[in-house]
Amino acid sequence: MNNQLTIIIPCFNEQETIAQVINGVKDFGRVAVVDDGSTDQSFERAQATGVKVLRHLINRGQGAALETGDRWALENGAETVVHFDSDGQHQAEEIPKLIEPIIKGEAEIVFGSRFLNKNHKMPWLKKWLILKPAVKFQNLLLGTNLSDTHNGFRAVSRRALEKIKITQDGMAHASEIVEQAVKANLKYVEVPVKIVYNDFGQGFGSGLKILRDLIFGKFNK
Repeated sequence: MNNQLTIIIPCFNEQETIAQVINGVKDFGRVAVVDDGSTDQSFERAQATGVKVLRHLINRGQGAALETGDRWALENGAETVVHFDSDGQHQAEEIPKLIEPIIKGEAEIVFGSRFLNKNHKMPWLKKWLILKPAVKFQNLLLGTNLSDTHNGFRAVSRRALEKIKITQDGMAHASEIVEQAVKANLKYVEVPVKIVYNDFGQGFGSGLKILRDLIFGKFNK
């Protein structure tokens, strides 16, 4: 296990997948789960795996959970942090590919992109009516040219984490991270990743929430 790599897993009501997700990433680095006020057995099942489990007493949102995890990672010596979802959609075996540009000094933030993977099987409505417009809106606002920043699979160096503070508790945190990276002049790259869509993952309603949080998060600061 690489103690300099910390894998942060935000979790809200994912009792069906959380233990499997944790066990899948354990060999790659230190794991810290942030239970975001779950009302099911997520907290207990995460604890049973033996990893560090932080807890919000109420549900605050994925952005807030990641910020809690990031601060813990910094306080406990992490040199690189990976954000990894708890619903089983991300692939643990892609972690080495994700952190490679940071290890080589080529970037300080690495964004996983579904759209660079030609074999992705994303639901059509979610791709073209929600995610693609959200990315274009973000690129227009921030002057970036990214293909995908809202799947939650990213790697961040210690230096970048020290400059980025997530204030958007909801899904708008994904765009906030990009915005702060641009303002701090942090070098970033994208790498293709595979996302597995399943019954427990984000649905069309969650996609709408991403777009809503992005718009209101930008104009209600």
